[in-house]
Amino acid sequence: MTSEEKVRRLVEAADAKQARSMVLLDLRGRTLMTDYLFICGGTSQVHIRTITDNIVETMKHLGAGGIRVEGYEAARWVLLDYQDVVAHVMAPAERDYYDLESMWPDAPRIQIDNGTPKGLIDDATEP
Repeated sequence: MTSEEKVRRLVEAADAKQARSMVLLDLRGRTLMTDYLFICGGTSQVHIRTITDNIVETMKHLGAGGIRVEGYEAARWVLLDYQDVVAHVMAPAERDYYDLESMWPDAPRIQIDNGTPKGLIDDATEP
């Protein structure tokens, strides 16, 4: 599974559970730790766990291994690490305080339209 396929499915899984303020950054060539950074918000601990659970189940179903999940119990800031795609599901206060997007000001933001990332490298091959 390519990085683009992973990130597309991950964003769709988050959107299916009404994730808020979704941001997708293209970090290829800017860091060795990941290709894409996805950040979204939840409105409560239950909502954050629901988003996280749907992402994990979706990615398992697709055979995307290598996951590491941190912060699930507290459900204020959950990190999901799929190596080439990293996701953060955050409560509003943590999202505002840490402002992860500002750590990568030069990284291209990939538009998310109706729960689907637009402009990924393999979009040209889609019908």
